[in-house]
Amino acid sequence: MPKSVNKVILIGNLGKDPEIKYTSTGTQVAKFSIATNEGYKDKSGQWQERTEWHNIVAWQRLAEIVGEYVKKGSKIYVEGRLQTSSWDDKETGQKKYKTEIVANDLVLLGGRGEGAPEGGGGGYSRGAAAGGGNFDQSQPHQEEPAHATQIQDEDIPF
Repeated sequence: MPKSVNKVILIGNLGKDPEIKYTSTGTQVAKFSIATNEGYKDKSGQWQERTEWHNIVAWQRLAEIVGEYVKKGSKIYVEGRLQTSSWDDKETGQKKYKTEIVANDLVLLGGRGEGAPEGGGGGYSRGAAAGGGNFDQSQPHQEEPAHATQIQDEDIPF
């Protein structure tokens, strides 16, 4: 059977501050949207710009990082997968669908004052199993022994 791939890579800017919530079991969730821009020439030869909005959801440690360092206007790199959910509208009874990107890697691209830690961008991953082996997975702004930044079993989402 052929291998399938569900991977999204985006670089864009946040349109508003992230929304941070907790599940009933205490798991942190961050929801936010980023805009990507594309330039093209229309039929008359004039340059036009199109903005596409992408809904992102981050869980656990990645959600904590988003809540602490990401804000409206931040430029970020997001890597994740597409996930579509459906529900029945209570008023109309129609089936509704929502597609969002479940983030598993995040890099803060802005400089200081743009939502990134001091010294420029930093990379964060949900865990070693999430891929992105080149990303720095240490916690920013903390002076801790090296063993304290290693991934623990509770950091792995499955």
